[in-house]
Amino acid sequence: MAKVIISCAVTGAIHTPSMSPHLPITPEEIAVSSIAAAEAGASIIHLHARDPLTGQPTPDPAVFMQFLPRIKQSTDAVINITTGGGLGMTVEERLAGPILASPEMCSLNMGSMNFNIARAGDKITEWKHAWEKPYLDMTEDYIFRNTFKDIRRVVEIMGKGHGTRFEFECYDVGHLYNLAYLLDQKVVEGPLFIQSIFGILGGIGADYQNLQFMRDTANRLFGDQYVWSVLAAGRHQMAFTTMAGILGGNVRVGLEDSLYISKGKLASSNAEQVAKIKRILEDLSFEIASPAEARAMLALKGGDRVGF
Repeated sequence: MAKVIISCAVTGAIHTPSMSPHLPITPEEIAVSSIAAAEAGASIIHLHARDPLTGQPTPDPAVFMQFLPRIKQSTDAVINITTGGGLGMTVEERLAGPILASPEMCSLNMGSMNFNIARAGDKITEWKHAWEKPYLDMTEDYIFRNTFKDIRRVVEIMGKGHGTRFEFECYDVGHLYNLAYLLDQKVVEGPLFIQSIFGILGGIGADYQNLQFMRDTANRLFGDQYVWSVLAAGRHQMAFTTMAGILGGNVRVGLEDSLYISKGKLASSNAEQVAKIKRILEDLSFEIASPAEARAMLALKGGDRVGF
């Protein structure tokens, strides 16, 4: 039985500072939270950057460079940088940080989609920053752009240009077929690290039947050419990652995906979520992959070949 890779998405670009006091915002907070998550058992750290004063997602490579070297110096974890960026960013902006950092891994979304998080702030009565509510509200009329041309461009620049491999983010079953097409066209090559994502409005719903359906579809399309991982938004996070482990998959947790550790209780840190899923999986007799083992499973270039 293969060991389970735990990924941790530390801050993301969905949740805003008013939603939780524990969401890492500054480069210092992102670094400290990432290091703690790695120490808790995460072998892959998935990273976005935020304006240290307002917490708004930023594509600024200079901000990435304030925390990437520190994380690398303090852990052996694989660093995975977003190419999704933040809502409303252009593809050029989304690539700025990855191009400078030349990481082992980047996320890569497998299709354009409605991406509605307008209701995420329904319980907030007082906003810390003026940008937050409009940022969420605008997603009622927002399409997250990831065309085939965009995807080819990211693969050309980051994959062929930097030796970076990808976490292929699949928010719906059609995204799996998009990826299968790109594999057939030799735009991408295996082993594919496929992240199945559940519970985002505009993507596939967080129903247990969908979890099995996405797994079965990936098996039909990719056979032994892929490594499977699962994340689920909000309250579905722990249930879906636990089931993913049982079905032979890998898992992603982190405050990007859910701000909670249990019903009604905010997670105090990314490390708390990592420690919980690690404990659950180990109680089910699964072994957790180390960063070195994750690198071998995903055919990564190694931490000595990054740009930070």
